[in-house]
Amino acid sequence: MNKTLLSFGHGYSAQALAAVLIPQGWRVIGTTRTAEKADAIAATGVEPLIWPGGDVMPALAEATHVLISAGPTADGDPVLNALHAAIASKASELEWLGYLSTTGVYGDHAGDWVDEETPLTPTTRRGQMRKDAEEAWRAIPGLPLHIFRLAGIYGPGRGPFEKVRQGTARRIIKQGQVFSRTHVEDIAQVLAASIARPAPGTAYNVCDDDPAPPQEVIAHAATLLGLPVPPAIPIEQAEMTPMARSFYAESKRVRNERIKSALGVRLRYPTYREGLAALLKDG
Repeated sequence: MNKTLLSFGHGYSAQALAAVLIPQGWRVIGTTRTAEKADAIAATGVEPLIWPGGDVMPALAEATHVLISAGPTADGDPVLNALHAAIASKASELEWLGYLSTTGVYGDHAGDWVDEETPLTPTTRRGQMRKDAEEAWRAIPGLPLHIFRLAGIYGPGRGPFEKVRQGTARRIIKQGQVFSRTHVEDIAQVLAASIARPAPGTAYNVCDDDPAPPQEVIAHAATLLGLPVPPAIPIEQAEMTPMARSFYAESKRVRNERIKSALGVRLRYPTYREGLAALLKDG
């Protein structure tokens, strides 16, 4: 088959995709910033590459597919900043390039529904940087670009159970607030389905079927654990980091029909209830 995925910023979602591809015979090369993380990546069967710092050009030359997980900064997209010319010259040789964005590019819709055709009107700085990065990737001629707008990610090692067990979970109440979310295994299957059915230029929302108030998710997690439901705290009284508060600045319900109709995806965890039950069973 001779398929090689070069994964820039080989983090949580990219690792889930690698776990799908490697058993199929894929070679996966993943960049990371530290030797410690490189050792952890190597243990999963991925070839680690410390970057920035190492020479990524041989890996790029050998790649048939590229995944961009590294997030943008105030200076722009770090991969494009370093490798724009090299990627542009490689564009026609690649079979697929995936860019992991966020549903934050849609901004605040006061709980209304958005889909992939909704205009991008981010209301946070982080959302604006993602919009700018999407546009920068789209501007490369001939690139087989696929954009994946991810909702809030949870999965093994990342979810509400630990905070509920520790007694640090909070049910912050903001009237009308809803979030969409997605299990990391569903992200992986969407990416794999797109690789199997490439459609350059397409954007996909990656989320489950049940946008829900965050306090309901915390309460359900506590119920599953047989622990007391954390008390409700009005958002006006809650102490929050600027990043946490920025999440509550936006409320929207995200449609996911395109991943089903175009890619044939059937979600493993269509709501947080199935996802949390599986995490509890496995953890």
